[in-house]
Amino acid sequence: MDIPALLAGLPARLSAIPAHWAARAPDAPALHEGGRSWTYAQLQHSVESAAQLLRDLQVRAGDRLMVVGENGALQVALIFAAASIDAWIVNVNARLSAREIDTIAEHSGARRLLFLAGASPEAAAHAARLGAASAVTVDGMGELLAGALNDAAIAEACVPGNEQVAALIYTTGTTGQSKGVMLTHRNLLFIAAVSSTLRGLTRSDRAYGVLPISHVYGLASVALGTLYAGAALYLVPRFSVDGLLSALKDDELTIVQGVPAMYAKLLQTLGGAGTPLPTRLRFAYAGGSPLAPSLKHEVEKLLGTALHNGYGMTESAPTISQTRLDAPRHDSSVGTPIPGVEVRVVDVAGTDVAPGEAGELWIRGPNVMAGYYREPAMTAATMRDGGWLNTGDMARQDPDGALFIVGRTKELIIRSGFNVYPLEVETALNAHASVVQSAVVGRTLDDGNEDVIAYVELDAQHPVTVQALQDYLAQTLSPYKCPSAIIVMEALPAAATGKILKGQLRQMAQNRP
Repeated sequence: MDIPALLAGLPARLSAIPAHWAARAPDAPALHEGGRSWTYAQLQHSVESAAQLLRDLQVRAGDRLMVVGENGALQVALIFAAASIDAWIVNVNARLSAREIDTIAEHSGARRLLFLAGASPEAAAHAARLGAASAVTVDGMGELLAGALNDAAIAEACVPGNEQVAALIYTTGTTGQSKGVMLTHRNLLFIAAVSSTLRGLTRSDRAYGVLPISHVYGLASVALGTLYAGAALYLVPRFSVDGLLSALKDDELTIVQGVPAMYAKLLQTLGGAGTPLPTRLRFAYAGGSPLAPSLKHEVEKLLGTALHNGYGMTESAPTISQTRLDAPRHDSSVGTPIPGVEVRVVDVAGTDVAPGEAGELWIRGPNVMAGYYREPAMTAATMRDGGWLNTGDMARQDPDGALFIVGRTKELIIRSGFNVYPLEVETALNAHASVVQSAVVGRTLDDGNEDVIAYVELDAQHPVTVQALQDYLAQTLSPYKCPSAIIVMEALPAAATGKILKGQLRQMAQNRP
């Protein structure tokens, strides 16, 4: 892949994507939602209508536009419309709590809050709570509710070219503190272009858009990556196993991207891999959280195709590495760095470690964020000299370039002087046939030592006792890595993306008697 040529050919704004295909393939399918569909020409017309609406609502260049909703065609149109007037889109999942919604609105200094109430009862409830009763219509896409104008909002300066901020994405990460990640048009367009190329996307592809667009994975890799290639995006507000099975059959999906928990639920519902599903899939991918090799193997048997894996984070828009179409892996590697992205594995002093040794992963490339909004100290703590981003993850790199994630620096548990990375314990637990998914956290003891606490979600069709799980781990892990307690939960707390909320579990563990 010719990265200099790719970068030189990137447009200035995200809004060039629908405009490009509306001019070259106006009748090609772009979006599907429920029983409705839109061609690229219809999408572009709705984008122009939405852009005029934003001007009428006094949204200016440099303003933050907060959109509260769930995946739908109107949300996609608003992303491109905001880009066309140089506003920053702040997509927020409607299933967040009132406190979280209000915190993001305040921190971002949003000029307007828009609520996509038609497809989300939660968005309607937030709109009612905040007094957004003004219904406005976007041509061809339906109605939304607009909140009051924030006269105190300050418009940020615009930047020439594609270095202008396009999206402000809020993430809590492992610290629990909400951070607004500033991603530029260049960041997102680069990932859209590389992602679509690595997946081999063509205009005949049909991709499943169930990952929340409020999350960078659903926004950049799935939504923008699909549309960048002129393919069709099948939008779904929430994941369900029945919905996925119907889409595979009725919509003849060719691309599915999800999180490991999604595939685990699919296997659990179907009672295992069993008979392979009849599909037209040519590409399946799992990202967003670690993929257990055992889960990968079972999903591949079920779908009849390789389950690709990758690694990224919001601050890198998100993709850092990915397994390749022509070289699927059978281990736990998250693939090689994507073209255009450099990586370093370093020790605590920032010195490169020997090949194959574990260290902290730093990355550099066109996907690295512009920083955390209104948080210069936090940005400085994450960025390193020379444009390097400290991911906060521990990794090792094989001679062939393949990366293996060992765990997060901040999640490291120090037990009796030994380092325990939760990911290793989770991988061992997830390999058990009765475990749907697991999460391991540390609990600080009075003497400063740490306990290893595991939370598990079990498959009711394969009952197992906690003692049996402890015995199983004792055969797999060193004694100091084995959990002091394994706690069974009906469902692990998770974000809308399916990512386990470890902060909640860490607090639960700390409060244990």
